[in-house]
This record gives sequence, structure tokens and C-alpha cells, in this order.
Amino acid sequence: MATEKQILMQINATKNIKKITSSMKMVSAAKLKGDETRLKLAGPFNSWTSCLNGEPKEVEDATFEELPQKTLIIPFTSDRGLCGGINSFITRSVKRTVSAITNQGKECDIVIIGEKGRAQLRRFVGENIIKSATDIESPGTYPLAASLTAEIIDAGAADYDAVCIIYNHYVNPALYKQMYQVVSPFVEEGQVGEPLMEYEFDGDKKELMEDMYEYMLSSQLYYTFMDAAAAEQSSRMAAMENASKNAGEMIDSLTLRYNRARQARITTELIEIISGASALDG
Repeated sequence: MATEKQILMQINATKNIKKITSSMKMVSAAKLKGDETRLKLAGPFNSWTSCLNGEPKEVEDATFEELPQKTLIIPFTSDRGLCGGINSFITRSVKRTVSAITNQGKECDIVIIGEKGRAQLRRFVGENIIKSATDIESPGTYPLAASLTAEIIDAGAADYDAVCIIYNHYVNPALYKQMYQVVSPFVEEGQVGEPLMEYEFDGDKKELMEDMYEYMLSSQLYYTFMDAAAAEQSSRMAAMENASKNAGEMIDSLTLRYNRARQARITTELIEIISGASALDG
């Protein structure tokens, strides 16, 4: 059984942890405000891509049958922990996506964004990982998304039939969902489904379409950065709130144990004093 001193040390340590988690919750709440603002501004910037790629879909209950023969998967995770199960949900979604694609006889590779995702996914789908990007600057910016897109293109993104971006979509401070967005290269000139046929191009259309595809991918990655960042902060805020609540409950439980141990000690001392007095009288 723990002594009074040991219990008191546990109480003080738990109080210090509660102060830290409460502070982290307030910091995350402040950062979430900024992320919400950036996400709101990034929405119109990326809205034009929906006309070419369609709207993002929820990972839950998805069959991924619309994915082509060869797909590059880009999951967005965080570099830091203490943010609930936000990275585990993405890992689970990627494992499910890879399993579905493999069962359909298709191929896929993975480029991971974030250290937490890399650490988790390399144990399950390590043979599919071709590149990872960690220690990402926060908050994300468009130049960052553009440079990341250039690296992905250099890694062979043009050799894939589509890019599938898996990320956490921010709904509100208490809710986020796992979504995926498919970004497909433009069909070459003269083939069925050729885009933007109603427009005239000054120069080589094929080269311009390649540049536009890179810009479309960077625009989508930029929006995903903003969306995933807001979801991460909301999850971290909720996780720190739960941690503070649990620390408070633990402090109450330890305080009760401390009071009981203290009362038992006082009772024992009183019994010893009374017994000693009785012995002297006898």
C-alpha cells in the first residue's frame, strides 16, 4: 500500500500534468481559430478543381471501384502526437484502401505526409511506400504545397492513372471525417473525354495541360493542408480536454486515498497512545 508521501507526490505530479494539458487545450483552441480562417479562405481558391475532379467522398463504406489500374495514394497525417485518434483513422483508411485496390487486381503506391503516418504505415504497407515528407512547416502555405507537388511529380506521379488524397475533413470543433479526393491527369488531345475543348490554347495544348495538372494537384494539396490542419487542432483540443478531465478525476481519487491513509495513521497513533496510557495505569 502506498504511503501518504507517495500518494501526495502522485497528486502533485497529476496536478502539474493537468496544468500542461489545460494550457495545451487553450493553445489548440487559439490555433484552431487561425486554421478555420485559413480553411475558409482556401475553399474558394480550390473550388475550381471540383469541376474537373468531382467532390471528395467519404472513406467509410467506399468501395474504391472508381480508382484506375494504377493509383498513387497520398495520406495526410501529423508530425506531432497528442491529438487523439486522428492519425490512426487515416492509417486505418489507407490500409482499407490498399486492401480494396489489391483485391480488385489493381496497383498502388504511397507517398506519406507526416511522421506519425510514416511510423504507423511502414509496419503494414511498407512495401508500397515510395516517399515520405516529414517535419512539414506549419501552418501550410501554397509555396509549400507547390514544392511538395513538384517532388511528387518528380517521384513519378505522371506515371500513375490517378492520385488519391486521403485526409481528415474538418466539420466542426467536435467532428471530423475521413475523406478521399481523386485527382486524375487530363486525357490527351484527340481522345474521348478531352477536357476544355471549348477553349483555344496559345501554344502546345499537351504541355499546357501537364502544367495545369500540376497546378490542379498543388491547389488540391494546399486545400487539404488547411483542412487537415483544422481537423488536427480540433482533435488535439478535444484530446487535451479529455486528458484534463481525466487528470481531475484522478486527483479526486488520489485525494480520497490520501485522506483515508492519513485518517488510518491518526487512528493508529491514537490507539497506540491510549494503549500506552492504559498500560501505565495498569
